[in-house]
Amino acid sequence: MSEKLINVTKEGQIGILTIQRPSALNALNREVLTQIGNAVDSLETDKDVRVLIVTGEGKAFVAGADIAEMKDLNVAQGQEFSALGNRVFQKLHTSRIVSIAAINGFSLGGGMELALACDIRVGSEKAKLGLPEVSLGLVPGFGGTQRLARLIGYGRAIELVTTGEMIGAEEGYRIGILNKLVKEGDDLLEFCKTIAGSILKKGPRAIALVKKTIQEGLDVSLHAGISIEEKAFGSCFDGGQSKEGMSAFLEKRPAQF
Repeated sequence: MSEKLINVTKEGQIGILTIQRPSALNALNREVLTQIGNAVDSLETDKDVRVLIVTGEGKAFVAGADIAEMKDLNVAQGQEFSALGNRVFQKLHTSRIVSIAAINGFSLGGGMELALACDIRVGSEKAKLGLPEVSLGLVPGFGGTQRLARLIGYGRAIELVTTGEMIGAEEGYRIGILNKLVKEGDDLLEFCKTIAGSILKKGPRAIALVKKTIQEGLDVSLHAGISIEEKAFGSCFDGGQSKEGMSAFLEKRPAQF
């Protein structure tokens, strides 16, 4: 039986996925990636879970991909390893579940790419961020070049990737990698649960549609994206959750989704 390298717990409608390989700073090897993918698949079928917090055990979120495992790969094996990481991270990215990366420490290489695949990124003041693959003669392989540029723009992204620079949490927040910054001494996980709680008060179907609509719109022209939004907006008027939400607003009471 494979060693258990991640732990998944549930607190009501919040799932918490913790990577547990602290001796290797939670580095991503094939087994860790496979276990993350399996966990996301399982959570996707659990209709009670609507928000997922992803974090790492110890002083790292994820310090990168496992260099010891990668060192002797050939071209075909390297591409297969990249494809595995991308399949797993794309599952997380496209899931109906809103994901929050609770970045408690080092988030480098594959760890940065895992954070980028999440919908929201919250970092402690101790967080360190970067895509240092060029220092190893590599390029990011789990979506880093693509997601980072879409998030912060070409200029900032290419600077970070070509220099391999590791930046602190405050700089990550300033340039838009981190959505929120949590002061040292404050509870990072509890802060993320507060964000999750805010999301959970909203219409479940609307939240899933918002995520899907934004993601699909990023891949098409503005005109096509507006068309996607119109269809999503119209689909809400089916007499279900939107009726309850608007009725609650008019009646000045909390909505019961």
